[in-house]
Order: sequence, then C-alpha cells, then structure tokens
Amino acid sequence: MTALSKLFRTTAFRLSLTYLALFSAAAIVAMFYIYWNTTVLLQRQLSETIDAELQGLAEQYKAGRLDQLIRTVADRSRTPGNSLYLVADKDGRRLAGNLTAVSPQLWNSLGPVEFAYRRPAEGGTERRLAFANVFRLPDGYRLIVGRDIEDRRVLARTIRSAMLWGLGVIALFGIGGGVWVSRKLLARIDAVSATTRTIMEGDLTGRLPVNGSGDELDRLSESLNLMLARIEQLMAGLREVSDNIAHDLKTPLNRLRNRVEAALREPDGDGPIYREALERTIEEADGLIKTFNALLSIARLEAGAGGENRETLDVSGLVRDVAELYEPVAEERGLALRCETSEPIRVHADRQLLGQAIANLIDNAIKYGAPEAGKSGNGTEPEVAVSARARGAMAEIAVSDRGPGVPAAERERVLDRFVRLEASRSEPGSGLGLSLVAAVARLHGGSLRLEDNDPGLRVVLTVPVEAEAHVNGAAQNATAGAEIRPT
Repeated sequence: MTALSKLFRTTAFRLSLTYLALFSAAAIVAMFYIYWNTTVLLQRQLSETIDAELQGLAEQYKAGRLDQLIRTVADRSRTPGNSLYLVADKDGRRLAGNLTAVSPQLWNSLGPVEFAYRRPAEGGTERRLAFANVFRLPDGYRLIVGRDIEDRRVLARTIRSAMLWGLGVIALFGIGGGVWVSRKLLARIDAVSATTRTIMEGDLTGRLPVNGSGDELDRLSESLNLMLARIEQLMAGLREVSDNIAHDLKTPLNRLRNRVEAALREPDGDGPIYREALERTIEEADGLIKTFNALLSIARLEAGAGGENRETLDVSGLVRDVAELYEPVAEERGLALRCETSEPIRVHADRQLLGQAIANLIDNAIKYGAPEAGKSGNGTEPEVAVSARARGAMAEIAVSDRGPGVPAAERERVLDRFVRLEASRSEPGSGLGLSLVAAVARLHGGSLRLEDNDPGLRVVLTVPVEAEAHVNGAAQNATAGAEIRPT
C-alpha cells in the first residue's frame, strides 16, 4: 500500500471529504437562496418602478391625450438614467422617446417583456438588455416604458462566478485540510502502532506518545499508558512472586524431605519417631497450603474478583467483635488489647473479607508489636490499640502497637508479597498478611497506609462510608456467617 493510498484510506480523510461535501451543499443552497432572493427583489423593484411611471404617463394621457403624452415622454427621455421610453405611430415611426428602433417582436408584444437593444457607446454602439411594458394606444399607436437591466445581468453573472470560485476555494481548502489532518493523525497512529509493536515484542516499558494537546488521542494514550503501567506492575509482581515462591517454599519443602528421610533411616517399628515425623510433616503441609490459599486470595482480589457478598454493615461492631476474639491471644503474649470505637459506621463491604483484613492487622500487631526491651510504650503496659472512626467519606480502621515498628523506607515494600523484615523472621508467617489487607482495601475502593506510632507502628485501613445506609439485622453480629482466620 502506497503512502498516498494509505492516506486516502484514513478515517480522518474520509470524514474531511464528508464534511466538505456537506459544507459545499450547504454553501450552494445558501448562495442560491441569496441569488434567488436578490433576483426577486430586483425584479420587484423594477416592476414597481415601471408601474409607477406607467401610472404617471396614464394620468398625462388622460389629461392631454396623445400630445400631452408625447411632451411628457420627450421630457423624461432627456433625463439621464436607465429609463427607456418610446411613443410611435402605427407605422413604427418614433414620435418621442430615447429608443431609436425596436424589433418586430417587441412591436408586436403586449405587456411585460425582456428585449435587447443598442445604444451609443465609446467606439460605436453596445448591445444591452432591457425590461419593458408595451401598451397599444388607440389608432395603432404604441407606448413602451422600460428600464435598462444590463447591470442586473452583470450582477447575476458576478454572483454565479463568485459561487463557482467560492466552491473551488472551499474544495481546495477542504481537500488540503483533509490531507493535512490525515497526515497529522496518521503520524500519531503510526507512532502508537510502533509502540504497540514494541510492547507485543516483550518491552513492557514502552508508552504511547502524548503531545500535550489534551485532545481525545492524548486522553486515550494517557488511559492506555495507565493500563500499561498497571500491566507492567502486575507482570513485575508476578515475576517477583514466582521468585519468592521458589525461594520461600524451597526451605519448607526441603525440611519435609529431610524429615521423611530421617524417619526412613530409623529402625523398623520405631512408632513414636514415625508419628512425630508425620505430625511435623502435616504441620509443614498445612503451612504450605495456607500460603498457597493466601496467594490465591490475593490474586483473586487484585483481579477484581471476590467481594460478591457485599452488604451494609457496621464496621465499628465488626472491629469490636474481631478484637474480642483476639483478646485471649493478646493476653498470652502479655499485651493489653484496647478497642476504641465511636458511633456506628455503615459501609457496604464483604463482611468476610473485611473481617479477614482486620484480623490480619490485629494478628500482626500481636505477633510483632511487643515493645523492645526497656521500652514500655505508653509508660504503663505493652498494648495493641484498635479503633474505628469516620473521617469524611471514609471509615478508618487503625491498629497500633508499641513494637519496633517499620522503617519509613520499608513501609511500601512490606505491602508486597513474601516480604518479611529481619525482626519478624523469628515469628511464623509467610509475609502475605499485609498484601492481603492491601488487596481487600483496593477491592473496596479504599487504601492501606503505615504510619509511625512513636514508638511502634500504626496501620490504617480505609474503606468508603455508605451514605444513609441502614444496618440490617445480620450486621449487628459481626461474626455471623464469617470465618475469620489470620494469614
């Protein structure tokens, strides 16, 4: 396909031709309307002028018969202008007027008529067009009263010429503009196509060009660039997850294999050793299954799945009930679990997912929130504080502890999958808890942020508040129909 044929096949060029055709048709109609109205107006003015002169001459004829008519026509003929007069006898001899000769067709006509006549001009005579009324008087006399309309014919010819030239200029600019617009659009489309080809070849860092004009192509490119950035992020996350799975699951799988080999090396019939090996193997298998289930949950949430069972619920009641479930666990760790909630806060959310997220935050705070040696946090006793408050259009669920906290440089990274800081390596876990909470927040249109609790860590989960929602009966029991398990 040649560049010219490619240009002519573009939608922009076809649209330009369509607009050109429509505009040309509208221009033709408008010009014809102007021409027609101008012609009608001039014809009306001409007829009214001739009728007025005829009325005046008729009065003169009634007053003084033919002699008075001849004198009046002779006087008017001497006045310069475009008026034409002729009074002739039955033999065609001119008695008065500025028409020197008439054709047989004009002489035999009656009423309004257009005719050509000649009049003196520089270098001889010229042929001109006139419009007149022919009246037959008694005894075969003729009275012709008319006006020179050669200027009107010149005006009509000028209008027709202007129409043709105007249409030509419109067509020239229309086609030229269509070619220019098509070339500009084709250049941008080619740039987009080139970028998409590089992306299809595996370079996910490519982005569609944006020229900063803010037009529809820029808006489309910006939206696609956001999509490409999200795809690149997901692919990077997928590669990271694959690497993390290969790294983090290799150790428990090796432990499984070594434990089974150690059991097999024992003498036959040593039941307690076999039993212990099987129990430890089951524990490791349960941990692996739990890790894979968490990965599947995060993948489903990030893909927009899940949350089908949303309902209007009181998030304050949900926080209180989940905190109540973890009070014995906190006591075993020597921590005080304090829950602070205000009036009911109504949100439209999936109870099980939101409860799971809150449970993960409290579980993490209990595991890693013990104060460091010699630091009691608030001066009384180690504690984990859970609160739920409405802030504008968002409900904030905050879980804070008095532990070592998370360095500011690491707060974004710990939201990724399988990320565990060195201080948390001694506790069981897979590093998926905060990733799951962040996925739940995004699914509900909220966010998850980590803040300094000075000392300790404060984790804030936000979800949108549902305006004027009514808590149904089931929402009063936050744990009804929901199984809450930390990840």
